[in-house]
Amino acid sequence: MSKDFNVPPVIFPSGGNPSTAATTQHRRPPTAPFQPPRSSPNPNPNSIPFMSFDIGSAAASSSFSAPQFAAPGPIGIGSGSGFDDEPPLLEELGINTRQIWTKTISILNPLKVNADLHEDADLSGPFLFLMAFGLFQLLAGKLHFGIILGWVTMAALFLYVVFNMLAGRNGNLDLYRCVSLIGYCMLPMVVLSAVALFLPQGGVPIIAVAGVFVIWSTRVCTRLLVELASCGDEHRGLIAYACFLIYTLFSLLVVF
Repeated sequence: MSKDFNVPPVIFPSGGNPSTAATTQHRRPPTAPFQPPRSSPNPNPNSIPFMSFDIGSAAASSSFSAPQFAAPGPIGIGSGSGFDDEPPLLEELGINTRQIWTKTISILNPLKVNADLHEDADLSGPFLFLMAFGLFQLLAGKLHFGIILGWVTMAALFLYVVFNMLAGRNGNLDLYRCVSLIGYCMLPMVVLSAVALFLPQGGVPIIAVAGVFVIWSTRVCTRLLVELASCGDEHRGLIAYACFLIYTLFSLLVVF
């Protein structure tokens, strides 16, 4: 017993390949995965899909917030204190400008020198005087910065050795104080280098003026050494001679 089935006829396009036609008939156009579902029942196939965004809702749902700034307050290192409680910079560096000024005023009067002001030795004032001396020499056309620093070092060593040889074991003059005293007593040499800018080099007037300033520096340095260091009063003449040689050497830089 047989049963008949109604099979619809298959119609191929004229002149075409059956396998190619079948493949073309069953191929579906690709759709982008990010396209939103179409709301209209009859979409236009030539239209471009468009996604709309709600700016207000995006801003409301954003996870970023405005930065929060703390109220200004004093800045301190672990203590909560501000810059007002910090010491001045010169004081942290060990530079006492008031002390330098009082020592300078005391040296300007060679007849009345206060040795108590020079109990605390420092090198800030001497360094300023040496730089000023070299600057006035530079204005005169002489570059003597290295020579000045070298001569001060050698002069301090020379005076230190001479004094301690004279005082023996009782001498209490250290090299640091010796450099400080020689540097502060360079103030008359600084004034001489400034005056020498207006005088002819190598003439009689500048030699006479240089002699006055050398005696000034020698007197002040000798008195400070005798009063600040023990066992120096009995050797005042020899100490004065050593100081005279030191400041005469510096005066030659100015005169010639």
